[in-house]
Amino acid sequence: MRGGPSIKHLDDVPAEEMLRYQFAEGHTASIWEKWIELSPRYVAFWNKWDPGEMSALHVVCGPGTHIMLEWGDLFGPWEAGPEGCELYGFIAGEGSPFSGDPETFQALLDERGAHMVPLPLPTRLPPWVMSKFTQGNVVNWTTDEPSDET
Repeated sequence: MRGGPSIKHLDDVPAEEMLRYQFAEGHTASIWEKWIELSPRYVAFWNKWDPGEMSALHVVCGPGTHIMLEWGDLFGPWEAGPEGCELYGFIAGEGSPFSGDPETFQALLDERGAHMVPLPLPTRLPPWVMSKFTQGNVVNWTTDEPSDET
């Protein structure tokens, strides 16, 4: 127990680039994430998706849509429209990333002429989260600076 509420304003939480894809004609699209609350019991976050950004195993939703998933439910892939999108998420539990079906997502990337660009590790995640992120294939982390080269 903290003894009271935790109150944060979204403007006070820095965003980090979590995914970046480069497309065949040269443009890139990224997902920017703000971790509002992180604990081993839950994760609250905000995402901003650049136009055309993609993520494995998600669904098509319009503004104001609520998605409720139970443990083990699959959905997707997700692709931001021409104006991009923003979303708020809450995950019960420690929030490990889930890559879903890598072959299905790779087929979407191939269809769109896109590939994942390596990014530096996030700087604001606690060690218990980083250990989960570095074990999966959801993102392509590197210790080098990101590059827009193919």
